[in-house]
Amino acid sequence: MRRADRLFQIVQHLRGGRLVTAAKLAERLEVSERTIYRDIVDLQSTGVPIDGEAGIGYIMRSGFDLPPLMFTRDEIVALVTGARMVRAWGGTAMMAAAEEALVKIEAVLPEAERSRISNTKIFSPRIGLAGQASTLIDRCEHAIDAREILVLDYVAEDGSSTNRRVEPLGLWFWGKVWTLVAWCQFRDDFRAFRLDRISALAGTGTSFQPDPGRSLKEFSRQQREKYQSQIAHSKQQGE
Repeated sequence: MRRADRLFQIVQHLRGGRLVTAAKLAERLEVSERTIYRDIVDLQSTGVPIDGEAGIGYIMRSGFDLPPLMFTRDEIVALVTGARMVRAWGGTAMMAAAEEALVKIEAVLPEAERSRISNTKIFSPRIGLAGQASTLIDRCEHAIDAREILVLDYVAEDGSSTNRRVEPLGLWFWGKVWTLVAWCQFRDDFRAFRLDRISALAGTGTSFQPDPGRSLKEFSRQQREKYQSQIAHSKQQGE
């Protein structure tokens, strides 16, 4: 969790005039009590009216609120639509995060703007990701962030199965279908694996080092070149 997010969460937990101990805050935010003590001091130094002391607990005096976030109507619609799409098509952890993000946004919007969230009539029904794709999204995202080499069993379109050892680089969503973009160590090349065709996936606990020639940026560049080449070829065929 980023420090800014943690400070926001501390303020949220202290709202309502409740006495909360540093131990309880540390447990909820999964940090040490020492970190909570430092954060409290920092919040107090910026003018947040928090009273209390170590070993007893902390309480926030009434009347304090975070500055309201100012969004245009279009920005609110975009945020709500994005969060609803993640809830419908994202991984399990993403779904929970999207829900929490909407709660946070609504909590700090000016009163007059809050109704725009519920009044946004754009929806993304969750009609289901195939197989275990929803769980794999979170697992792959964590591996990408940690640069952890993965081993996966993959079922091709013709039904054949292969075992791959890959360096995960990114997740692409194509509208109902997610693919894992990775550098395949067995093929020594880029590959995109549909999550709904991954029958098994395991982490190795081994990390890989960034390489410009095996990066998501390089994959994207190659894809653009391939697409432009196909367009040029189609034009030539039509002449």
